Amino acid sequence: MTSAISRTSGSPTTAQREKAELLHALHRTPGSPLLLANAWDVAGALVVEAAGASAVATTSAGVAWSLGAPDGDVLDRQQALDLVARVAGAVKVPVTADIEGGFADTAEGVGETVAAVIAAGAVGVNLEDGHRAPMEQAGRIAAAREAADRAGIPLYLNARIDTYLFGIGEESDRLEETIGRMHAYVGAGASGVFVPGVTDPETLAALVAAVDAPLNVLVGPGSPTVAELAALGVARISLGGKVAGAAYAVVRRATEEMLTSGTYDSVAGAIPHDDLDALFGN
Repeated sequence: MTSAISRTSGSPTTAQREKAELLHALHRTPGSPLLLANAWDVAGALVVEAAGASAVATTSAGVAWSLGAPDGDVLDRQQALDLVARVAGAVKVPVTADIEGGFADTAEGVGETVAAVIAAGAVGVNLEDGHRAPMEQAGRIAAAREAADRAGIPLYLNARIDTYLFGIGEESDRLEETIGRMHAYVGAGASGVFVPGVTDPETLAALVAAVDAPLNVLVGPGSPTVAELAALGVARISLGGKVAGAAYAVVRRATEEMLTSGTYDSVAGAIPHDDLDALFGN
């Protein structure tokens, strides 16, 4: 990972602190989870905001793909930070950035990344554990929290736990292992926890009850509805990289249709050019 980090602004403003406080509050309304259709560029972020979303979250997969890298701690850190700055500068709602594993090998490096993300204007991050040992990840979360505290921003730090997503450990022990990580990460400074790969109500109910911190889940076709997840106590619902994947599916369908049948129906329903232009306020 690159160690060069540019900072796009100086001291955090009152407005940025207020956005951070708002982002926290959006996770704390019982029965009304924060709904995130994750974006990966400025246009997408503006579309999400204009559609009525209370916050904008980036997707690490979509950001990486759009910048020429695969998902999973491969993207250059400075490229990711530049994208966060562009998105945060374009929208009025709070922005939370998916920073994968922190774009750094060390806890100190994670702290540097978080400081730069805040300087770029974001007020939240996703930080994933992947295959790291829980205590190592707790140290990285603590470094992220310390960096946010030094910056004077009450960062919403969403700790992603990959036990279910990656099938880590024995299935019979997975719930207990996940709950243990939840407690460790919240104790280290996480604001909430994100457990992708789980949508069955029984497991979700157990996770919600296990720790006094907002639970984020990843959804897609076939997942419980927003109302069903809200009834279970889920506080944040994300589409993740699925929106980007769906957009690229249109690219593929449109290309294949044009090359084979010579028709163009795949792009029906596109947002009109002038409507998109208007989002930029020109």
